[in-house]
Amino acid sequence: MQLIYEKSVRGRRAITLDPLDVPEATLPASVARTKSAELPELAEIDIVRHFTNLSRRNFGVDSHFYPLGSCTMKYNPKIAEVVAAMPGFAHIHPQLSTSSAYWPICQGAFELIYETEKWLAEIAGMKETCLQPIAGAHGELAGTLLIAAYHRERGQTHKDTILIPDSAHGTNPASAAIAGFKVLEVPSHEDGTMRLDSVKAVMNENIAGLMMTCPNTHGLFEPAVGEIAEYMHQHDALLYYDGANLNAIIGKARPGDLGFDVMHYNLHKTFATPHGMGGPGSGPVGVGERLVKYLPGPRVVKQQGGFALEMPEKSIGRLSQFFGNFGMAVRAYAYMRHLGKDGLREVAENAVLNANYIWARLKDTYTPAFDLPFMHECIFTAAPEARDGVRALDIAKALLDYGFHAPTVYFPLTVKESIMIEPTETESRETLDSFCDAMLEIAQTIKSNPDALHDAPITTPVGRLDEVKAARQLNCACL
Repeated sequence: MQLIYEKSVRGRRAITLDPLDVPEATLPASVARTKSAELPELAEIDIVRHFTNLSRRNFGVDSHFYPLGSCTMKYNPKIAEVVAAMPGFAHIHPQLSTSSAYWPICQGAFELIYETEKWLAEIAGMKETCLQPIAGAHGELAGTLLIAAYHRERGQTHKDTILIPDSAHGTNPASAAIAGFKVLEVPSHEDGTMRLDSVKAVMNENIAGLMMTCPNTHGLFEPAVGEIAEYMHQHDALLYYDGANLNAIIGKARPGDLGFDVMHYNLHKTFATPHGMGGPGSGPVGVGERLVKYLPGPRVVKQQGGFALEMPEKSIGRLSQFFGNFGMAVRAYAYMRHLGKDGLREVAENAVLNANYIWARLKDTYTPAFDLPFMHECIFTAAPEARDGVRALDIAKALLDYGFHAPTVYFPLTVKESIMIEPTETESRETLDSFCDAMLEIAQTIKSNPDALHDAPITTPVGRLDEVKAARQLNCACL
């Protein structure tokens, strides 16, 4: 495919401007160009076709099955986009909220924020939630800052360490460190879960809290979570819930009921808002009773006659301008209203069912990483295949030739040659069967011609990259 600059024809235009009807200004020589900007010159139809054809080369949830484990790349219902585009939501200016004089015309937006926070709290068994954090990792930071505030007010400045499972997302230790904590790793049991004995082995008076994901990053529910929570609270340490895998238990279990004191939600994972990928995201933070007074502010409160803004008693302060990414809250609100209580429960049921369907079809061909029942994602190890010269990366690249985005590989680091597959609840049995058929065909290729996989993918616009060189010497050409 040609670069857009290669398609350029001098003098060709996509638009014709009206004659100038204002005096022409002359720029100072210090800021004026010495030569014309090297911009591509094309007709409108050529531009539209170029970028349309370019977009067709992308992998995305709207065009392909996207089984990235631990990422929950689920389809985003378009009804949420319709609601978010309503003029009353899309055109309201956030600066209106900065003066109480304009609060009367913000009431609809305030009510949506208020109800979204209440519903999220109810779903997770938390006392309150706050929509300010603008990404999952930002929500983690908020949560760890809340833990710090709790101990600081109690004069427990010696509590300076956060426990992290060895299978945790990389953002967990990063968020704890940014919040000023030291990080201490807790090893997983050989069955992929966390045991109370492992927590006891590293417990000391300096432990401020423990960050957990349940189901964990191995795709397994933590059977000891209740007794771990009780043990942490006995030592006046708090339990943090990484909401990355809430999609697996929504409507079935509530983190607050399991003993967690604080959590973050990933609206893009559980509540079907678009993945921000560096753009608008949302990672609300939820808290139990003891942490409410520390929440970021200002917060929307319900008063007689309407809604207003109020700063919590001992707030950790503002974490983002206004109320986070309001458009993401609108989408999540629409999603929750659309599905309702029963629909949200079915999300978890179907997510777990789909993951276990893939596990059942592949377990006799690929090696499951653990023997316990998987939840929303299943993990295989390609360690046996690696002995024959085929690594997890080769299998992932080969899937691209079958029209599937590669699953997550080499994460978590606790599983050698990990292949983590998360189908989410939105995929049909037909799609899952097509994916499993491709995986089984790849397994046959491993047996008959393993060297062929080293060149995969061969049907994509870009073939196998030297990943080390690409990471260190990235050279992107504008298409």
